[in-house]
Amino acid sequence: MSADIFRGNILHGALYLVVACALFAGFGPFSTARAEQPAAPLAWKALFDGKSLKGWKKTAFGGEGDVEVKDARIIIAAGAPMSGITLTQDFPKTDYEVSLEAMRVGGSDFFCGLTFPVGDSPCSFIVGGWGGGVVGLSSIDGSDASENETTRYQDFESNRWYTIRVRVGKEKIEAWLDKKQMVDLPLKDRKISIRGEVELSRPLGIACYATTAALRDIKVRRLGAESPK
Repeated sequence: MSADIFRGNILHGALYLVVACALFAGFGPFSTARAEQPAAPLAWKALFDGKSLKGWKKTAFGGEGDVEVKDARIIIAAGAPMSGITLTQDFPKTDYEVSLEAMRVGGSDFFCGLTFPVGDSPCSFIVGGWGGGVVGLSSIDGSDASENETTRYQDFESNRWYTIRVRVGKEKIEAWLDKKQMVDLPLKDRKISIRGEVELSRPLGIACYATTAALRDIKVRRLGAESPK
């Protein structure tokens, strides 16, 4: 066999090996291209139409301030001490995300106390409480947002919008403030509850404490195969 033929056979074999590897990688059982991807969240469903309180009611805390819709936002006036709104539509209990934008217009306490279901139990995500800077869940094993493992501290500017997002799954609660994750709480062996003052916010409600707040872009989406309700 001549040297040229020998070299040609080697090149031919190498080319065959490269093609075979490429086919195996692209179509074989271990292909990353064919790997099953986790289900993406479904489309957002608006809970506020930007024009009215359709689907909501003013929460009758007693001493609550007025609630009005103006300039595509919900304005909740400061109460003595609490004001808020409660959803009157159906809402999922788990495997969902809820998101909104909130702004402290006046006052110095929480401008968003978002109460939401965790299965059959309620919980609240407090933003700007206990004098203006506490963020966390109320309540975990009976402890408020100011005194449990979810407690965080942050300065808040008045008249600035903040994006608030809560995700509830079967195994944990997560929450974000703008793009920063504030809560990542496993649910196993934990008792989830709310303070009695916000019982009227169930199943989904947004309250503020001695503070005037503005809300907009309130929405929900389901996680997994079911469509948003």
